[in-house]
Amino acid sequence: MAATSNTPNGVASLGNGTASITINGNVGQTLIGKQFNVYQLFTAQNSKDGESISYTINQTYLPALQQVVGAALGKTPASVTPYEIEDYMQSLNTHKVEGANATQQLEGRYSDFRYFIEDVRDEIVKQGIAGSKVTVTQTKADNSITIGGLEYGYYVVDEVNVNNNSGHSAASLCMVNTANPAATVNIKSDYPSIEKQIKEDDNNVGWNDVADFEIGQTVPYRYLSTVPNMNGYDKYYFGIWDSMDDCLTFNKDSVVITIKGMEFPNSGNSTMKTYTLKSNEFSIVEKPTADATFRIDISDLKAIVDREFQGGMNNDNENVYGQAIEVTYNATLNDKAALHTGRPGFENDVWLEYSNNPDADGTGETGTTPKDTVVCFTYKLDVDKVNNYNKQLEGAKFRLYSDEACTQEVYVKANTSGGYNVINRDSLGGDDHTGGTQPGAAVEMVSNDEGNFVIFGLDQGTYWLKETSAPDGYRPLLDPIKLTLTPTFTNDRDNYVKGQGATDATLKALDASAEITTFYGGISKTENQDLTTDVAAGQANLTVVNEVGSKLPITGSNMTLIILGAGAVIATVGVAVNRKNKKSEKAE
Repeated sequence: MAATSNTPNGVASLGNGTASITINGNVGQTLIGKQFNVYQLFTAQNSKDGESISYTINQTYLPALQQVVGAALGKTPASVTPYEIEDYMQSLNTHKVEGANATQQLEGRYSDFRYFIEDVRDEIVKQGIAGSKVTVTQTKADNSITIGGLEYGYYVVDEVNVNNNSGHSAASLCMVNTANPAATVNIKSDYPSIEKQIKEDDNNVGWNDVADFEIGQTVPYRYLSTVPNMNGYDKYYFGIWDSMDDCLTFNKDSVVITIKGMEFPNSGNSTMKTYTLKSNEFSIVEKPTADATFRIDISDLKAIVDREFQGGMNNDNENVYGQAIEVTYNATLNDKAALHTGRPGFENDVWLEYSNNPDADGTGETGTTPKDTVVCFTYKLDVDKVNNYNKQLEGAKFRLYSDEACTQEVYVKANTSGGYNVINRDSLGGDDHTGGTQPGAAVEMVSNDEGNFVIFGLDQGTYWLKETSAPDGYRPLLDPIKLTLTPTFTNDRDNYVKGQGATDATLKALDASAEITTFYGGISKTENQDLTTDVAAGQANLTVVNEVGSKLPITGSNMTLIILGAGAVIATVGVAVNRKNKKSEKAE
């Protein structure tokens, strides 16, 4: 039997008989793209009443079987008879049952039979003996395929280790069953998946794919994964690759890895357990490649899970897997972010590299998952300082606060573009807008000769901008300006697709408002203004007005006018003149 077939509608027909083998895929892991080599080692014949079954060796595979069994028995391959081959294979059966209709229990993934079948498969490949090849092009609705058109027989179905259309796959242990007339096997390959999330600290959003932050603020990230079925592996490598935007600075010491699952999964009284990996159970490699920021290596995930969660293997020495893996770490939004406010945001990718060959000699072969991406944003405020005749005012001074009472200053420092970058208190030993120490680089903001200054690296929310000193000749605003920045994000914040940050699919809009209180002419007036914004640039525009002052009323001579206009020096002259007049009056 040597044929090649695809699986239209999930069915392959090899055209040699009426028997079939159905292969069930793992939940959430498509079979599409997988390839299987099918080897018929024996033909099978049932007795009339189904009480017995007999096998006849397929001459095509006799040389390979003789080679492997001969090595096991210490005989020359040519001297090994078909009956010796069958009897040797029966000796490896730890779940022996009689009859064609009896239910056969699977041999374990660490059984002698498993290693024997691997040796037979390797010898078949070595000798260049062809089997039938099935490529999965479609599956049934339940993610299964059926290989039909088979003779009644004893088959080895071996998955060929190739990448599939989903971008990742896992190699399978050889599957062995008797097709008479129909057999069902579950795929023995399993690969992990990984999800990346970012924690939005505003509006109780929490963990999702989209967030915004201030420059200098701590940006929390986490990965969510599940321990795959590692039965059949001697060791299991689990590597987490991360690539982040240059505007984010990785904090290496923040990495924490926890595994949570049933402590005794094979017993009747299991309890939940959380295990945190010790520092010597994983390593961190910074800048492992040009396109990766860091990689977390767990050299043998299997050893850790088997030790902490096995509670005693089952009769086949197999463990129960599926424990939850959570990795947390943080980064800092750095000063480079000032040049990239608004879209496209700052992306962060993750992908897994994992052991992908459960064969006894499969050490070192790995597969990878597709990348999962999250994004964060930051904003800026462009402030124009003018008088009520729209003249730019130089030298106005401001400070920014996170509270209305103006006790929690949002520190800023001058940048090379003439603007100011926010210094979040996370960078100063504090907690976002509280605590920490005042940085030496912190400055007061001053409007330039064009009456302008820009604050880079703002988060969504409310700030208070206080004018601490007006330009000479102007009265400062007595009350701080209340500023509110309100971005509008997609409602689907859990399914970010790489590159969407540059479009309106994620950051859809940016709104800003200002509440400004003035006191002129004995009247206090509060106005609410909707500010103009540029969502692509992440920019809100604010104009702060100081009204031109009027001279105070006067009475008396022209000399009094000079006093008001010329200041203290002329006032002194005026006093001297007044004294001279009084002396003249006395003399008279």
